Amino acid sequence: MLRTERITPHMIRVVLGGDGLSGFATSGLTDHYVKLVFLQEGVDYPEPFSIDACRESVAREFWPKLRTYTVRAWDADAGELTLDFVYHGDEGLAGPWAAAAQPGDEIYMLGPGGGYAPSAEAGWHLLAGDESALPAIAAALESLPEDALVHAFIEVEDPAEEQKLDPRVTWLHRGDAPVGERLVDAVRALDHPEGQVHAFVHGEAGFVKVLRRHLRVEHGLPMAQLSISGYWRLGVDDEGWRQVKRDWNQTIEAEEAAALS
Repeated sequence: MLRTERITPHMIRVVLGGDGLSGFATSGLTDHYVKLVFLQEGVDYPEPFSIDACRESVAREFWPKLRTYTVRAWDADAGELTLDFVYHGDEGLAGPWAAAAQPGDEIYMLGPGGGYAPSAEAGWHLLAGDESALPAIAAALESLPEDALVHAFIEVEDPAEEQKLDPRVTWLHRGDAPVGERLVDAVRALDHPEGQVHAFVHGEAGFVKVLRRHLRVEHGLPMAQLSISGYWRLGVDDEGWRQVKRDWNQTIEAEEAAALS
């Protein structure tokens, strides 16, 4: 780890570097992600360390914990990888690690993966998400020309959580409302411009489900025009969400098929 920066009261930027990134490469996507690997204390892991070796030789309850983070920026020339962490005190695993990280600290990492970049063929772009999707939305905006037609909505807790981003962003302040409520209202109220939209909608699974139905069923958008997924789910940790996410997606797909038939 090279350095950290508190961007807002609840967002910490961590810049990673070193020889471990010598083979790191991205491919032009704006939602590239990596999985950070957090070892459990007191567990003897195989050497040299690898996830596959752990899963073969270590009991499941002692496997390392994985946390997924969007690549905010990758500077290949400097060999610097920037990740932004949502931080709420001692809550969670990765946030507290980022808050306590010091230059020279080491962490294992898998990736990168990813699957989205704004289509140059789209007539306009819809970008919508909460804090967890903010890095990917920011990266998407930076990749788009200034004259591209974009409607970008980012929901954060309050004005102190706003960042200096593209002026095309509409900031939505959650306050005491449920996560995603302001975002759903804003996207539903949007009058869709002429032309084919390319949409990126990510964040808490509950509001993502509502907006996915809005775009797929009410507006009839095909999946080819959407990058839409629940990054996390309220009340469930990352391991628990990964265990049920596939079934959750299949249920949504079946409901949509029924509604569209």
